[in-house]
Amino acid sequence: MQLDPSRGYDLIGDIHGCATTLVHLLERLGYRRQNGVWRHPQRMAIFLGDLIDRGPHIREAVHLVHDMVRAGEALCIMGNHEFNALGWMTPAPPGSGRDYVRERTERHALLINETLTQFEAYPDEWRDFLAWFYELPLFIDAGHFRVVHACWDEGMIAPLRQQFPNGCIDEHFLQASAVPGSYACTVLDRLLRGTDMRLPNGLNMTGGDGLTRSFFRTKFWEDNPQTYGDIQFQPDALPESVAHMPLSERQKTELLMYGADQPLLFVGHYWRSGVPAPIRPNLACLDYSAVLAGKLVAYRLDQETRLDPRKFVWVDVENPGALQ
Repeated sequence: MQLDPSRGYDLIGDIHGCATTLVHLLERLGYRRQNGVWRHPQRMAIFLGDLIDRGPHIREAVHLVHDMVRAGEALCIMGNHEFNALGWMTPAPPGSGRDYVRERTERHALLINETLTQFEAYPDEWRDFLAWFYELPLFIDAGHFRVVHACWDEGMIAPLRQQFPNGCIDEHFLQASAVPGSYACTVLDRLLRGTDMRLPNGLNMTGGDGLTRSFFRTKFWEDNPQTYGDIQFQPDALPESVAHMPLSERQKTELLMYGADQPLLFVGHYWRSGVPAPIRPNLACLDYSAVLAGKLVAYRLDQETRLDPRKFVWVDVENPGALQ
C-alpha cells in the first residue's frame, strides 16, 4: 500500500468500544472534529482493529472510525473481533460440520453479546458495518513500516497478496476459513490471533478471564529462546515449572521469527500493561487493555526507522486527564 510520505501517522491500538477514551486520545494527538469527522492538518490515524465488543460505546466507536476512514483521515485494519463478527453472521459452507463460520457457542456468544445488544435498535447500521468490515485489510505494508493485528508471517502473507493485493478478503475466503486446517483458516488465525504452542504433558491453564486453555500465546520475534518462559507472550504467566522447561530443538526450529532487521512492525491484540514502550527497536504492541481500565495507546510515527520510546502517547482510562 502506497502511503503519503509527507504525512505523519498515528497508530492506535485496540478500542473495544471505548469511544469516549478514543475522543480524549484524538484530542491529545491534536485532532479536531470538523464537519462531523475527526481530522488533523498534517497527520493520519491508523487503527489496529478490534473496534467492537466488550466496551460501553461500541456503536459510537465504529461510527467515529468509519467516518474518519471514509473521509480519508484514517486507515483501519481488521482485528480478530471484526472477523469474529463476520463469522458469527455468515453461514458455513456445506461439509464444514458447522452451521456458521464462527460456531455459536456460549463462549463466542458472550464475546459478541455487547456488540449485538448495542446495535439491536439499529439493524441497518449493523448490516452496513458488517459490509464495511470486508473493506478492512488484514495488513498494511507501507515499506518502512508494517501493521497487522497480531502477527506478521511473510510466508502466509505473500500468497495472500497474490489473491488479495489490497489485503481485503471476501465472503468466499471467510467461508473457507470454517474448514479446520485450510489455508484460509490458518492465515486468518495467524495474522489475527498470533502464534501459540501447546502446553507440555497435556497440561491446561485457566486464565484471568476464567477460560481454560491447552495452548499459550508465544512471541514471534525472540532471539535464541531456550525455555517455554522465553517465548510466552500473554497476560497470564505460565506455571513456574513450565516456564523453566527447556524447548526441544524441533520446537525451536518451528518458531516464527520476525528479524531485528525487518521494517517497523505495529500490532495490537495482546492486552499489555504498564508504561507503553517498544518490545524491541522495530516492534511495538499498542494494545494496553483500554477496555479493562488500562490505557488507549498511540504511536506517533514519522520517518524514523527505529522506535522512539518518547513517541508513545496514551490516555489512562482510570484518569483520562493525566498528562503523558
